[in-house]
Amino acid sequence: MSALPRLAGLTAIPAIALLLTACAATPPRDPALACADLTRPIDAGAIGLQTRGATIESATLTQPQVAGAVTNPPFAPTPPEMIVPALPEHCRVIGAIASVDPQAPPIRFQVNLPSQWNGRSLQYGGGGFNGVLITGLTMPPAARPDRPHPLARGYVTYGTDSGHQNAPNVPLQAFALNDEALVNFSHASYKKVRDVAVELMKRRYGKAPEKLYFFGSSEGGREGLTMAQRYPNDFDGIFSRVPVINWVGLQAAGTRMGIALTQGWISPDKVKLVHDAVLAACDDRDGLKDGIVSDHEGCKRIFDVSRLRCAGPSNPMCLTEAEIRSVQTLHSSVNFNFDLANGVRSYPGFGTGGEAWAGTGPVGGWVSWQTGTAPPTVPATNASSRAWLYGSGAIQYFLARDANYDPRTYTVDSFRERAQLISGLMDSTNPDLSTFANRGGKLVVAEQMADYAQSPYAGIQYYQSVVARMSQPVVDRFMRMYVTPGADHVGTGAPSAVDMLEVVSDWVEKGRAPGNLVQSAHQPAPPFAITMSRPMCRYPMFPRYRSGDVNAAASFECVMP
Repeated sequence: MSALPRLAGLTAIPAIALLLTACAATPPRDPALACADLTRPIDAGAIGLQTRGATIESATLTQPQVAGAVTNPPFAPTPPEMIVPALPEHCRVIGAIASVDPQAPPIRFQVNLPSQWNGRSLQYGGGGFNGVLITGLTMPPAARPDRPHPLARGYVTYGTDSGHQNAPNVPLQAFALNDEALVNFSHASYKKVRDVAVELMKRRYGKAPEKLYFFGSSEGGREGLTMAQRYPNDFDGIFSRVPVINWVGLQAAGTRMGIALTQGWISPDKVKLVHDAVLAACDDRDGLKDGIVSDHEGCKRIFDVSRLRCAGPSNPMCLTEAEIRSVQTLHSSVNFNFDLANGVRSYPGFGTGGEAWAGTGPVGGWVSWQTGTAPPTVPATNASSRAWLYGSGAIQYFLARDANYDPRTYTVDSFRERAQLISGLMDSTNPDLSTFANRGGKLVVAEQMADYAQSPYAGIQYYQSVVARMSQPVVDRFMRMYVTPGADHVGTGAPSAVDMLEVVSDWVEKGRAPGNLVQSAHQPAPPFAITMSRPMCRYPMFPRYRSGDVNAAASFECVMP
């Protein structure tokens, strides 16, 4: 039967219903015209925090992009952020939010609006001290490279530089001398850009997004937790990987380690010595010798670096007293004599495993993050560790607010009032997530146990504080904590890829609460074939080998320590 007779028989349907049906069938606006229409300024009233409004610098309809190989030499596993993902047609909007203080830099942003929208958005977090525009065009943290980019799934994606721009020969932390730039970096810029993105979605599609997500790693992980704590009504699902959560404590730890290394610097060959000793003591505690310390809690209990003490003159096969003290410094907590934000008084020591891991460049392990290729100097150089570069600079510009301050004189009692103020801005340690939870928000936190950029135990301690505040049954309804043994800060060293966008969105939208997951490592070029997989266990469990293919997750089980 043809459609016309059916339609002719619908005389009883009210005219308004026919009108609504016709509207629903109306083709979407021409993408090029709709994109060009987004160049109008955005009024300050559309932004929830105080600004002087936003301007749009460009709105460009961008044609589809095919997937490509990694942008660095191949190694496995490949951090998914390094691939060139396939992208659909989208409108690429770049602009800036004007700060209230004319001396404060603008907050730059990029919003990518797909021509075929699924009604959802994903905000990307930043990294380090930011100062670089996050485009939202790379794969999100931990993503599987063989799965579509969020834009290809219909998500609007966006990011920001957090309200300052890096410049040659200018310290990364110098922006913090401006109060508004500091507040923007700490939390305000992410909220402001979120509101701008929502306004652009309303303009482009005629409605606000149905669901909003935030994914971040490292500094971006801190930003994700900040959104859940400060702006609990703004996001429906958040993924926070390796978050620099106890920020003031982390900078104190990096500075303290650098001071220790001025007396007991650990050379790369001595780092390898410690690494081998850790594996000898702990590698097989999970039932398999594979270079990955899975039983991280057990290894912390039994590994004793003092067994590497030189019995006589120093040599490459032993550690001096000063070198042992440096290792013990790294493994011990930083204790404050006063309260930081939310009553926190310490920063946890680092774990074991992956000490000598370096991938195909300075991306992990002690040499990159903690010990460097030469002893620390003032000012820090490229040979210095990143912990010293970041920590000493934070002490100078965030706490002392003096570029000439010598961070080698720093102690945890220095700048007490200023440290408390900065902690109140930067530390994402508030355990009360009740508002976020009560409105249906879902939060996934993931730590990587061979991380030496920040202690994975900081995230674990935060999770424990949330449980203590809200109770385990309540926390289980909206929050998950995962750990990945053997993976470093950026996800190399062990399988670490998982489609967390699917995991989080399924929990938010379909009520599918995640259990133990599977992580994978991939070939570095399309079709990004899986080379290895391992369980991603809910904390406090870890993967233990049972039998079968050592490269298959099915050969392992998640067990309690």
